[in-house]
Amino acid sequence: MELTIIALALFYVLTPIIILHLCHRFTFVNKLGSVIIAYLIGVIIGNIGILPGMGPVLNEYMLLHPKSTSEEIATLLTTGTITESQFMAFKIYKLRDLLMSITILLAIPLVLFSADIKQWGKMAGKNLIALITGIISVVLVVVAGFFIFKDHGMKDLWKVSGMLIGVYTGGTPNLASLKMMLDVDANTYILTHTYDLIIGVVYLSFLMTIGQRLFNYVLPSYPYKQDEVRIRDLDGKDPFWGIFKKAVFVPLLRAYGLAILIFAIAVGLSTLAAEHMTMVVVILTITTLGLLGSLLPSINKIEKTFESGMYLILIFSLVVSSMADVRNFSGITPGLFLYITMAVFGSLALQVVFARIFKIDSDTVIITSTAMICSPPFVPVVAGALKNKEIIVPGITMGIIGYVVGNYLGYLIANLLSTF
Repeated sequence: MELTIIALALFYVLTPIIILHLCHRFTFVNKLGSVIIAYLIGVIIGNIGILPGMGPVLNEYMLLHPKSTSEEIATLLTTGTITESQFMAFKIYKLRDLLMSITILLAIPLVLFSADIKQWGKMAGKNLIALITGIISVVLVVVAGFFIFKDHGMKDLWKVSGMLIGVYTGGTPNLASLKMMLDVDANTYILTHTYDLIIGVVYLSFLMTIGQRLFNYVLPSYPYKQDEVRIRDLDGKDPFWGIFKKAVFVPLLRAYGLAILIFAIAVGLSTLAAEHMTMVVVILTITTLGLLGSLLPSINKIEKTFESGMYLILIFSLVVSSMADVRNFSGITPGLFLYITMAVFGSLALQVVFARIFKIDSDTVIITSTAMICSPPFVPVVAGALKNKEIIVPGITMGIIGYVVGNYLGYLIANLLSTF
């Protein structure tokens, strides 16, 4: 049994490395995207029957005693209440829970270590207005969508709303964080993210093809300055490549050490909070301390911290998708797809309205929306399609700010919506 658990743990940890290698080797795999591949593999592994299920008796017991230990479940085995296979399913459940917690709680500070807070204060006025109006647009549209769809039978829609605000002001790390903070079940999370990925492909295709030409009819064109643009990370063809080189990997261990220390501090502080607030305190503390860690030059200058954090997000994605039971997807109404579509394209449309009022150019609107809806790694891709390298640095900066804002804003508004 222990060998099976070890083998599964290695599968979860090593498979993302194989996925990234395939993305590096094959263009068509890279276009599909590492996150999508991780989700597909996870869903397949979780639904082809090779992993044992806990069964109705153990499932019901876990609902009543969610913090049961292996020793407590072992007593059910000795009394014949559950089978060896079901006990194995429990051990797998605990492994997944452990991996999800560790990966996302270490990923958050690693992603934030590369943030350049000093540059935030130097943001041009138009960029700052674009960021603020972009966040306002996401919040207004998601909240409006909540009231439109809340009576359409969707489970825990207020939690979904919180996740959408998090992911569309920051990115996948915020989505994963808010899943834990709001205690979103695996099926709702995976379906929300699946719809997000599908709609995201359409959204990016729109921005990279006709978006600029369309917006130029109502917004000013970008005022080119031809400034030299330097980008740390995210500017290479394969940002993950070279992460295991000694010159990169050894300093990266220092960043991991600080991330672990931040995790320990957050857990210690969470013991002072009420039980139902434990995960909230942990994640918000990690977000805050991760941002403060970026102020240390010795940490901020370490290469590949962002990519390392995103690798942990891939592990998280693989684990959580393997927990999703596709048989339960039919219980979630198609209204969720419409809600997410509204959140993406509705917030973009509202942002264009704000841009018209404040005379913000079309390229800045597009790159701001990209940084928020799709996260910073997509900024250079869209900037390349627009043939405008000058917007890359501001776009990445706004995306990193979104990472910081997303956790706080998503949790706050989700709880406000839960009262309706």
